[in-house]
Amino acid sequence: MSSVLDNPPAARESAAPKTVPAQTDGFHLVIDALKLNGIDTIFGLPGIPITDLTRLAQAEGLRVISFRHEQHAGNAAAAAGFLTQKPGICLTVSAPGFLNGLTALANATTNCFPMILISGSSEREIVDLQQGDYEEMDQLAIAKPLCKAAFRVLHAQDIGVGIARAIRSALSGRPGGVYLDLPAKLFSQTMDAVAGRDSLIKVIDPAPRQIPAPDTVQRALQVLESARRPLILLGKGAAYAQADDEIRALVEKTGIPYLPMSMAKGLLPDTHEQSASAARSYALAEADVVMLVGARLNWLLSHGKGKTWGGPDPVKVAKKFIQIDISPTEIDSNVPIAAPLIGDIGSCVSALLAGIGDHWRKPPAEWTGAIADRKDKNLSKMAAMLRQDAVPMNFHGALGVIRDLVKERPDAIIVNEGANTLDFGRSIVDMYQPRKRLDCGTWGIMGIGMGFAVAAAVTTGKPVIAIEGDSAFGFSGMEVETICRYDLPVCVVVFNNNGVYKGTDVNPTGHADPAPTVFVKNSRYELLMEAFGGKGVVARTPAELKSALQEAVATGRPTLINAVIDETAGTESGRITSLNPAKAAINK
Repeated sequence: MSSVLDNPPAARESAAPKTVPAQTDGFHLVIDALKLNGIDTIFGLPGIPITDLTRLAQAEGLRVISFRHEQHAGNAAAAAGFLTQKPGICLTVSAPGFLNGLTALANATTNCFPMILISGSSEREIVDLQQGDYEEMDQLAIAKPLCKAAFRVLHAQDIGVGIARAIRSALSGRPGGVYLDLPAKLFSQTMDAVAGRDSLIKVIDPAPRQIPAPDTVQRALQVLESARRPLILLGKGAAYAQADDEIRALVEKTGIPYLPMSMAKGLLPDTHEQSASAARSYALAEADVVMLVGARLNWLLSHGKGKTWGGPDPVKVAKKFIQIDISPTEIDSNVPIAAPLIGDIGSCVSALLAGIGDHWRKPPAEWTGAIADRKDKNLSKMAAMLRQDAVPMNFHGALGVIRDLVKERPDAIIVNEGANTLDFGRSIVDMYQPRKRLDCGTWGIMGIGMGFAVAAAVTTGKPVIAIEGDSAFGFSGMEVETICRYDLPVCVVVFNNNGVYKGTDVNPTGHADPAPTVFVKNSRYELLMEAFGGKGVVARTPAELKSALQEAVATGRPTLINAVIDETAGTESGRITSLNPAKAAINK
């Protein structure tokens, strides 16, 4: 039998297991901070120094969607931000990977989409002395001019603060892109697990309501009520606000005709009796008071002046504007705003509704009737063009098929980019529900297609139809592998007319090189989808396109339809020929 003397205190102490304080590291603090703030998905591309972060994020329950190119991951994050009102997260490697994501970050900021680009980077002490580190670059300095805010985290205990500041910056006021720089050394830093948990911050009310001043509401109502030919113009900011019921109530209670910008289509069904979309040119030119709801008077609206708006020249303004915007600095950016209404769209629209009494005078019948007459004439012309059964297909015949499918499946999300494909698409394909149309937006850039399509499928689970010009598809086409890898319900329809705008240009020198705008004739785009296990289809007639599209949406299987379009059907630069200097000079 042993005794106490047989096992002295020193021996007992050394035999007992030692209690080691639990530790955490930078990897887990980043993941925990995102999860604490309701982030459930990351879009990105693994590589040094963030490969292990993507692995651990997936192990900790985050959904990690890995792309083939960072720009498309960034576009996906931006679209996710627009659809969910949570900042979309794009994760990239340092230097070249960061630069690839930067285009998407700048585009998100321009379009007011909440997005956070998180990039690994080289160590500060080497970058600052320019000693030639692996992928050395002062990424923070480069990002700052292109986003709302940019932050760098150097210490593990500050990760919670950095992510909180990024989230609040992305969502508050006018949403936009934020850059967060995480040097490689940060991820391996350790600290006490309890202290680490306590250092994290759950962001409270990152986008608080901003109530408009009562006198500005009354001024806006007075200007609106004084109008003989009022018009409401809805921008994508109105769609982002998710104040759908209030906006519809305002339109219907006032009886005022409305025009949606392309990504605001579906806030009210495009078939609504007050929609002036089919009489757009007439409505813009003839209105005497225009109320902008989440829309900016930029190039897409001819800056609010000139012949588009009924003005005698590009300088003079022919009407009064009411503008609802959360950013005071947007007011008077192009033309005088008679009644600025500053605040979040939901609060501003609710305040206007509350101020409209039973005495409200709806627009004169001569105004609404004139719009209705022009709508009927234009829709009749459109219907005749949509009935065309030409082979090879033209834009109207092919888009008419998609139009019918969306009418049957109004929950389907449309992604649209190109020149002619975009211009015809937004005027032909009616939308019936809000936030079901995504396109190239304020900058008008190409290459958003597959990133937006992936984001739409991942965040909503709904069928996605990506209507792509063959030129636009070329920017992001390799991401069909991403679509197949995650088995997403995406149907890509490539409008194949053998080139940019048209496939008919020739090299004027007689050299064998093709013209700059011409692609390989009769390209087999559908084989790209088949290469990764999806379904590829060639459609040469509206009937073939209809059959393939219906099957794709019904099955949810990744599909690419190579829609063969008459190569002579397009026009130079689509509907923005005036922005093409050479063509503008020729047309004078």
